[in-house]
Amino acid sequence: MSDMRRAFITGTAASSDSISRANSLQKAFRVHGYDGMTDYYDVNLKKAVVNAVLLQDPNFSATEAMLEDQTRVDEVADSFLPDFIVHLAAQAGVRYSLENPRAYLDSNVIGAFNVMEAARRLKLAFVDGVYVVRPTVQ
Repeated sequence: MSDMRRAFITGTAASSDSISRANSLQKAFRVHGYDGMTDYYDVNLKKAVVNAVLLQDPNFSATEAMLEDQTRVDEVADSFLPDFIVHLAAQAGVRYSLENPRAYLDSNVIGAFNVMEAARRLKLAFVDGVYVVRPTVQ
């Protein structure tokens, strides 16, 4: 198991799609999920699904923290040492953006920037704005 490649996935509890991706990746990779568990969607439901599906696999570990916390993002990324990052986290909801635009700026801009900075420090290349992979140098 220690020879498995490592995937760091943000937003693992946000939707059935991200949970499905994390669950699928666990079959071939060690996966570390990172999610803020914000209350835009039912937090109890998200936690129940993560506990029932993802945390049942020994290849999955998780951190509950906000991407806006650069120190925490860096600590987790440095500890896990991913081979690649799948950045799925984002604040959803167009109507909510009008009510709370700061949440969008913090999550979708500052949070994404912190993920990109962690990738840069770990010498991972940012590819097409969503996936981060370690370049192969020959």
